[in-house]
Amino acid sequence: MNIVSRFRDGFFDMDQVLQLLVVALLIIGFIAMTSASIEVAASRYGDAFYFAKRYAAHFCVAFALAVAVYSTPVEVWQRSGWLWLLLGFLLLALVLVPGIGKEVNGSRRWLALGPLTLQVSEFVKLFMIFYLAGYLVRRRDEVRERWSGFIKPMAVLFALTLLLMLEPDFGATVVTVGTAFVMIFLGGVKLGQFLLVILSCVSGAVALVIFEPYRMKRLTAFTDPWADQFNTGYQLTQSLIAFGRGELMGVGLGNSVQKLFYLPEAHTDFVFAIFAEEFGFLGTLLILTLFIALVGRILMIGRHAERIGQQFHAFVAYGIACMISAQAFINMGVNTGLLPTKGLTLPFLSYGGSSLMVCLAMVALVARIERECRGVHGK
Repeated sequence: MNIVSRFRDGFFDMDQVLQLLVVALLIIGFIAMTSASIEVAASRYGDAFYFAKRYAAHFCVAFALAVAVYSTPVEVWQRSGWLWLLLGFLLLALVLVPGIGKEVNGSRRWLALGPLTLQVSEFVKLFMIFYLAGYLVRRRDEVRERWSGFIKPMAVLFALTLLLMLEPDFGATVVTVGTAFVMIFLGGVKLGQFLLVILSCVSGAVALVIFEPYRMKRLTAFTDPWADQFNTGYQLTQSLIAFGRGELMGVGLGNSVQKLFYLPEAHTDFVFAIFAEEFGFLGTLLILTLFIALVGRILMIGRHAERIGQQFHAFVAYGIACMISAQAFINMGVNTGLLPTKGLTLPFLSYGGSSLMVCLAMVALVARIERECRGVHGK
């Protein structure tokens, strides 16, 4: 039986709530991204639906990847976690090699594979979850009782963080480190050890901001964007204007003014602001509700896996829930001025093939976890 038929047989056995939430986010995301990108696509490529067509192509690849992930037993990911981690290190190293890694706006984060351009850090975040979930299961007693069990994954995480910062990709670093910390904490590490490392990482993050002028400018612009609204505070002020114009009901689909070259990266990092302008407070409330429901459902699946003794399944689900929620929170926080400006996509909504592929793969993996745990529970 081939992979497609196995997926077809299991499709209607998937968690229905998970399916509905993801389909809703994908439909809204396609509409929001298309609307936000029409003007820039028409101006840059002479085709108003250039990004919409590429999004559709990315979705086809992402769906095929999701089918493969859903059709693969979770045990396979558990056995091969260290291989995925090594692949992640290799990809992060390759992307830094001139002539191999693609550089955009001073950052070297992408690998060109024919018509596809892959952002390596998106895949590495998932690879880290595989490795760490397997480690926490194998070394459970060591993690809880000895410093060595805590230091080993921290050393791996430090090396991964170093490569991410060489790109540089501060946003991916924050999400990856945050997800890893949550997983290790749930693994039972001692609170004193955990707090010590947290303080060290916060100190390191502060140092990274202080010693990089462009990061310091972003921080000062975040605290008072209107003080320099035509330079360092430009993106944030334009985003806030979009939210203000949206009011309660929005100006209507396609009627955004801020996407008319006022708000840079409107279809990627700031698609949430354009959506807020066109659909208002009620539209943003719908997006928030969908993300909260999705993350809550994933956590419920993880909790069920933990209760029946499927520890690896549980840690993977917890890691995915943390990653999706962290990335959504940071993106929305940046759009609304709650956090300093940082380039992170909004899962399922922002334009970006790598982000879409990884998000659908993560949801497919959660669906597979739920199916396997339901089967174990049924027995």
